[in-house]
Amino acid sequence: MAYEIDFLPVGDSYGDAIVVRYGDETSGYYLHVVDGGRSDTGQTIINHIDRFYPGYFIDHMILSHADNDHACGLIDVLRRFDVKNLWMNRPWLYANEVIQHFHGNYTLAGLIDEMKKRHPYLVELENIAESKGTQIHEAFQGNCIGRFRILAPSRHRYVDLISEFEKTPTSYRAEYRAPSQLGLLRSLKEQAMKRLEEAWDVETLSDNPQPPTSASNESCIVQYAELDNRGVLLTADVGPEGLTEAADYANALNLRMPGFVQMPHHGSRHNVTPAVLDRWLGPRKAKGTVI
Repeated sequence: MAYEIDFLPVGDSYGDAIVVRYGDETSGYYLHVVDGGRSDTGQTIINHIDRFYPGYFIDHMILSHADNDHACGLIDVLRRFDVKNLWMNRPWLYANEVIQHFHGNYTLAGLIDEMKKRHPYLVELENIAESKGTQIHEAFQGNCIGRFRILAPSRHRYVDLISEFEKTPTSYRAEYRAPSQLGLLRSLKEQAMKRLEEAWDVETLSDNPQPPTSASNESCIVQYAELDNRGVLLTADVGPEGLTEAADYANALNLRMPGFVQMPHHGSRHNVTPAVLDRWLGPRKAKGTVI
């Protein structure tokens, strides 16, 4: 099955805007849009689809996580095109499962309202989808999105992360979290490692990056598909925790090692570690190895 993956420019942003087409002349072709950058990126996606895929509808639109630089551009795309399925996780749907973390300062209805207030672009996507008849899906480990399978997050891990989201009211967890002495030592070590020049036999990435990537990033949807006999892994901004969960699930399913891997968060050292890279890419080769 042939496929094309286009990573579109998102301006001065760390977001993503990805358009995937896969299929063949016999079974047809499918459009799979992942993230939309900020608001002005929406027109970039629209122009790309109009130019290269005129007359197409979008089979699946996926919002990997609820950060502005991945979500906002999808609003104009959803308005412009016929979108059959929208996959996104809305934190307020799980308010009753996390309300215990919020000091008793909220009723359930109050917490839901506050979460929606802090995620207006998710509410707008939800409203547009409902008005157009687009089906909205939760996106958790095991769900299939066309040819792609979600490897992470599991529902349990996503719910566990909600109280730590930056756009969630301050919880007991976040309020009383303080940097440990061990964490400070790791941070100093990482700063020192940054000054080293990385070489074939010199690894400057840490297996315990400090500070770690955000809880919102760790909630990212990680997708895997086998297209044209090649594994394709899309990771958005996920961190080591999500990559490990995804690798464990991929191993349980006996999935082949991917031949195409999106480096999460554009290769940030807070999102990848030597251990998870070894799991997804294989162990490092000896210098001079010919593949």
